[in-house]
Amino acid sequence: MKKATINLETLTCPSCIQKIENALKGMNGVEKDSVEVLFNSSKVKANFDAEALTIESIEKAIEDLGYPVIKSKVRAI
Repeated sequence: MKKATINLETLTCPSCIQKIENALKGMNGVEKDSVEVLFNSSKVKANFDAEALTIESIEKAIEDLGYPVIKSKVRAI
């Protein structure tokens, strides 16, 4: 498993949190209970199986919702 911390452009509404959480929790390879969207710091944290999913596909899912990704950090857990 790997832990991703993804910095987004500033989130402007609390409903953004739900959209991002639902999208990531629906992805195969993402640990559902690990998904956390931090509204005040505009960050998304999630654990994922690097063999089933890439950080790029997680970023794309977030960007497809309309939230630009600034940078991502991935580390082994």
